[in-house]
Amino acid sequence: MNKKTEKLMDRLIKVERERKMRSADDRLTGYTPSKKQESFHKCPKRNRWIFGGNRSGKSECGAAEAVYWARGRHPYGRERRDAQIWVVSPSAQVQRDVAQSKILKYLSPRRIADVVMIAGSKNRPDSGVIDFIAVKNDFGGISRIGFRNCEQGREKFQGASLDAVWFDEEPPRDIYEECRMRVLDRKGEIWCTMTPLKGRTWVYDEIYLNADDPEIAVTEMEWADNPHLDPTEIELLSRIMDAEELQSRRYGKFGAAGGLVYPEFDSGVHVIEPFRVPAEWYDNISIDPGLTNPLSAHWYAVDFDGNVYVVAEHYEADRDVAYHSERIKAISRALNWHADSRGRFAALIDSAAGSRTLAASKSVCELFIERDILVNPRVDKDLFSGVQRVKNYLRDLNGKPRLFIFSSCVNLIREIKGYAWGNGEAPKKKDDHALDELRYYLASRPRAHEEKNKSEIALDKERLYRELRRERKVN
Repeated sequence: MNKKTEKLMDRLIKVERERKMRSADDRLTGYTPSKKQESFHKCPKRNRWIFGGNRSGKSECGAAEAVYWARGRHPYGRERRDAQIWVVSPSAQVQRDVAQSKILKYLSPRRIADVVMIAGSKNRPDSGVIDFIAVKNDFGGISRIGFRNCEQGREKFQGASLDAVWFDEEPPRDIYEECRMRVLDRKGEIWCTMTPLKGRTWVYDEIYLNADDPEIAVTEMEWADNPHLDPTEIELLSRIMDAEELQSRRYGKFGAAGGLVYPEFDSGVHVIEPFRVPAEWYDNISIDPGLTNPLSAHWYAVDFDGNVYVVAEHYEADRDVAYHSERIKAISRALNWHADSRGRFAALIDSAAGSRTLAASKSVCELFIERDILVNPRVDKDLFSGVQRVKNYLRDLNGKPRLFIFSSCVNLIREIKGYAWGNGEAPKKKDDHALDELRYYLASRPRAHEEKNKSEIALDKERLYRELRRERKVN
């Protein structure tokens, strides 16, 4: 073996030794993200939120993301030199016991350049309260993970310029807004991992039901998304919790006075990115008319397995039939939607649109038909059977989703997330325009795939329910 070969072999041995040492000492190698966690890490949006149940793996996900940023190299492309990161917890105790503990779990000791403590010894940072950790960055510099808690007040969140902020659990709105300013000049990012135990706070309206900010992304996680939880334990805990507690602590859903109508809805499952839909899948348009209230129209497609796709949306208030007709025709033409030989488009519409009022000489249906929208008001408006149909499409008897909504249909997504039961037996009559025409459309679909999978007991219960409802109407 000549000297040149010996030098090459020595170099290869040193590189391999270094690689093995780094691999053995890099605690993130032990983090294997679940499907939902990986979706969160891959998401390109700059304001990402995980709404998850307790022990669903949400905090593990948030901590791993912070360590990815601090070390400089992110497995999905978010590479930063000398990243400045804040980890924000509800209190100092929660910081120590949860977020700080998880950061130290995934941060290899060889990467820690320094630890500055607020309380406790830097030799035992896990048992004290940390101010910040200086982290050796893969690009040769030093990143910094600083810790804050909401009990410190808004003033403690002013002044800094940051690359990223991780909120472990829900922050007060003023602290959230302050942190948004901290990442502004660096075009940084925010992510939050929380269980919505406080009910419908500002986060529900501005983040969960978001219809305006394209940079906000929501991931929902539940116990079943955590592969490390025992299914037997999940079943046991699910049995002893009441419905409201189960929705928040298991599924990460926001509570409501009467409960959510569609708790089966999961934006990570039912909301998909738009794709080119084959024309053979195009089925129908459904409309819930409104003048001062929003008019809602959606375009529905069905694949060869019977899965329904909501592929386009028109949703606007304070407009007349002439305006809505032109918008519906424009969207239909852009989609190359099927029309008759005269270029007219067919659609379902609320049966109330077929009635004339004393103030109008023509019905809404007649006005649409005059403008080449051939509306059909013969729709099934039964609320309870319609709600059940939507539920069956969100999760069929085999637990599979059959309804998928393009992410561009923001108002339908917002409505289905927030649709709640009232104090009586019916949902609250609020923000339901898109949901009404969704029911009209799904009620028009064949029922064979549902009926053939139902047991005799289930069918008998439905018959009894229908008889009970008929008796109530008679009495």
